[in-house]
Amino acid sequence: MLNLERLRTLDALARHGSVSGAAEGLHITTSAVSQQMSKLEREVGQQLLARNGRGVRLTDAGRLLAEHAARILSQVELAQSDLEAQRGQVAGELRVSAFPTAARGLFPVALADLRRRHPALRVRSRELEPERGIAGVVRGDLDLAVVLDWYNKPMPLPDGLVKALILDDPADVALPAGHRLAGREEADLAEFAEDEWITWGEGEFCHEWLMFTLRSKGIEPIVAHRAAESHTQLALVAAGLGVCIAPLLGRDPLPDGVVTLPLRQRMRRHVFVVWRADGDRRPSVRAAVRALREAGENVRGAGREHGTEGREVSGEA
Repeated sequence: MLNLERLRTLDALARHGSVSGAAEGLHITTSAVSQQMSKLEREVGQQLLARNGRGVRLTDAGRLLAEHAARILSQVELAQSDLEAQRGQVAGELRVSAFPTAARGLFPVALADLRRRHPALRVRSRELEPERGIAGVVRGDLDLAVVLDWYNKPMPLPDGLVKALILDDPADVALPAGHRLAGREEADLAEFAEDEWITWGEGEFCHEWLMFTLRSKGIEPIVAHRAAESHTQLALVAAGLGVCIAPLLGRDPLPDGVVTLPLRQRMRRHVFVVWRADGDRRPSVRAAVRALREAGENVRGAGREHGTEGREVSGEA
């Protein structure tokens, strides 16, 4: 009898291509991956892994069994979804991810609400950038991912995934309190042409969006600092080291010495939750989507208090 967890480990190895990647996807240690594979090789009586430089590769037998494992695990997941739907109860395990500001701005409220309403549901969450969250949902490592795109730069969604809007998140420019534009009611993006920008890591979706948006206005960005976390960016702004884009979600409280300034080119990002289409039958997925959208309503309420809700957004960069 083949062990399901060992098949899951083999499937993760085949999909991720490395022991470390499989361990990250399964939330276990690399030694646990190696132990599971050693046990599986003893069970089937064949070598499934071979050395490949510093890493490993699947043998012919390993690839053959991995193909069967993917089909077996897909059927198991379908059976679990059907049973959960038939039972009509929000129970079991749910694996979710969100990009950092959404993890800070949405998860505390949404996950606490799920725990209160559905104590039989176990939620495991992690921070992942949107591209990695989507990839995790496609691979089956995650059940849901909170992702984003921008009003002028949509993020493509792979086939087989569905999405629901959580909120439209308005974004301003954060600048030092002593900046020459501080105190204005609004500004044009072109007025920051000579400013140094604090942005996200190179290659990240939000960084690429900012470069695209500035260049579409004829501005060649001066990138002084990069930081993945918005509060690190704001701390650099507070130190007078540049300006940054500051979406409403997850930015409060602003550090001392930082003010935000709306732009005439109203900017906002769209925050979505995505899941596999076959997950619609699962009560736990539906409950999590509902909780996330209610958490988004709280953010929108905060936006109305800040006076950032209700602005018209231009469809152009």
